[in-house]
Amino acid sequence: MNTNSNTYTIVYATVVVIIVAVLLALVSQVLGPRQQANIQLDQQKQILGALKQDISNCDDPAALYFSLVKDTLDVNGHPVYVAEIEGATKYVLKLKGAGLWGGIGGYLALDDDKNTIYGANFNHESETPGLGALIVELPFRQQFEGKHIRNAEGQVVSVAVLKAGTMAEGQEQVDALSGATITSTGVNDMLQTNLAEYAEFLNDLPAAEPEAEEANEENQTSNQTEE
Repeated sequence: MNTNSNTYTIVYATVVVIIVAVLLALVSQVLGPRQQANIQLDQQKQILGALKQDISNCDDPAALYFSLVKDTLDVNGHPVYVAEIEGATKYVLKLKGAGLWGGIGGYLALDDDKNTIYGANFNHESETPGLGALIVELPFRQQFEGKHIRNAEGQVVSVAVLKAGTMAEGQEQVDALSGATITSTGVNDMLQTNLAEYAEFLNDLPAAEPEAEEANEENQTSNQTEE
């Protein structure tokens, strides 16, 4: 075949493309399970972060995760991870939003009252180092601990992320990151949007304990007798 002909060029290019495609498919097939395992492990570590677990010296984060997370619920297509910390139930909600330069996300852990924030963990794709990227650091995340996502009327309103000194009516709040207004606003919007998507689950509060109901009935009977 004439190596200077168009036919040779087309055949050569086609063969190279086929070989490269086959090699890429083989590599993807071989590395695919490992990549998925790494993605799953990273997710588990982030959930452990929301549950305030220090994994810096943990030899097996996956084992720690499975020892704490007892179940995963599906709430309208959104996951809720049910964990148990020292005998108390915690609900971990997945968050997803947008920052200044790309996506942001994270996990928010609530106490069993579905109101009090137990812990928070955030991540980002490409926020500015030293500014918006600080959402992943403990000083910012720890501000959320102990805050409440409901207002005085019991409505889910989230926690406001605002510039220090700014007041939010009917919401508890944390200080936004200095010099990272757009990223902070992104976190604020992410919390409001995602908590609204979990509203059905959050409004499904536990029923009163049978013992408490019986005690109330006894008190009512006693009061009626005294009257």
